Amino acid sequence: MSESTETTPDATTDIVEVSVDAQATPTPAAQVPPSPEAAPSPEGSSAEAEAESAPAPAPEEAAPAAPAPATPRPAPVPRPTPRPVPRPAAAPQQNASAPADRAAPAVAVIPDEIAQTKAARAFGRVDDDGTVYVTDSAGERVVGQFPGVTPDEAMSLYVRRFLDLQAKIALFEARLGTAELAPKEIDATLAKISDEIAEPAAVGDLDGLRTRVDAIREIAAARRAELDADRIAAKEVALAARTAIVEAAERLAGTEPAKIQWKPAGEELRVLLETWKTAQRSGPRLDRASEEALWKRFSHARTTFDRERRHFFAELEKQNSGAKASKTALVAEAERLSTSTEWGATAGAYRDLMEQWKAAGRANRKDDDMLWSRFRRAQDAFFAARDAANAATDAEYGENLVVKEALLVEAEALLPVTDLAQAKISLRALQERWETAGKVPRGDVQRVEGRMRAVETAIRDAEQAKWTRSNPETHARAEGAAAQLEAAISVLEADLEAARARDDARKTKEIEAALAARRSWLEQVVKAAADSRG
Repeated sequence: MSESTETTPDATTDIVEVSVDAQATPTPAAQVPPSPEAAPSPEGSSAEAEAESAPAPAPEEAAPAAPAPATPRPAPVPRPTPRPVPRPAAAPQQNASAPADRAAPAVAVIPDEIAQTKAARAFGRVDDDGTVYVTDSAGERVVGQFPGVTPDEAMSLYVRRFLDLQAKIALFEARLGTAELAPKEIDATLAKISDEIAEPAAVGDLDGLRTRVDAIREIAAARRAELDADRIAAKEVALAARTAIVEAAERLAGTEPAKIQWKPAGEELRVLLETWKTAQRSGPRLDRASEEALWKRFSHARTTFDRERRHFFAELEKQNSGAKASKTALVAEAERLSTSTEWGATAGAYRDLMEQWKAAGRANRKDDDMLWSRFRRAQDAFFAARDAANAATDAEYGENLVVKEALLVEAEALLPVTDLAQAKISLRALQERWETAGKVPRGDVQRVEGRMRAVETAIRDAEQAKWTRSNPETHARAEGAAAQLEAAISVLEADLEAARARDDARKTKEIEAALAARRSWLEQVVKAAADSRG
């Protein structure tokens, strides 16, 4: 039979629990001597008779579970841990009628427990019949009965119960100072401990335990107050966090639709919803009214946002449909003009079509890209054809340019005018050949035309000067013209220097031509003025 069947049910429970103070330092275990019942009986079967004549257990003790052993048991083997060690079980006796509570269990103890056990025994006593008493402020009362064993063995069971109560209280006291206990858990543990120390079947300083529990109640009250304050503070923080989530959602919902970036705004609102759910799952619970009010605001903001988004995209789709129809018509017109050879008029028409395209607005991205691709193809086809035609024309006009540049050399050789009549005849012949030569490339038109006009102007001015030379006012006008020409020449010379500094060859050439013409005019004006004086 095992060790646990030699005691009452309460004793069995106490054997498997640690019966040492929670704060004790483990030291090598000491063995309690085996009970007398474990030794061989000199009278053989007299142990069975003694068991039959033993008084019945006290009301709070359970009936024996099996007969007590009558054969010798070996000495207990020490273990390296400070936990209680049950004695090895003895061989079962043939007589099954002996009570199981005849022998108290042997456990390994430590020095601190020995001292505590000795102190606890001072509060109890054992009668000859094995009845155990405890004394507290209310007087002496019976806590149980353990017949057929020595008084020390009878007392040890109830002392261990006291030590277990003491250890339980010490553990709760330690947890109360360090662990994160909820107020409900504190109250439940206090209530359980209070019930257990009211009239426990234990021997020890019960009044001291009750005093200690009363002190713990004060600590627990302060701890509850602290936890309540922390809970209130946590709720305030949670309320502020939830309110911030709601306000962020309301800001999104209240933004002007035309200014919202709908995709990132929708993602932000989704993140706010996940944050709300996370706070609701893991954060402290708010009071029902606040929770419902905030959720109502948040839900309203989400509904408003979704409604505005649907409305915005419905309007956008409507606009896109109109823009698509307008741009489809513009593309059809551009494709019709792409084969036109009226280069000037058609280029202007394409400029008008581009302005209309910009004013039409955007269709949806796919349609808009497709229509724009068609528009560009048509436009590029027209301008490519025009550029090809111009290139062919320029190649043809290149020969005309060579002829006209030779004519310009002859025309400019007439300046300065020395023989007005001959100069007029020569210029007229050059002008006829100029017209016969035909067009020049567009890039050279302005340059060559400007040089020819300068020669024509110089000869015309010379003719006018001769006509007015005999006029009394001619001299004065000649001097004024000379002053103006000198000023113009100064300006042109400055412009020429600036053009040369910029390496602008084309501008330099134009200014040089203009400067040569005005110097020629100045010579003619000076000469006319001299002639008018002579």
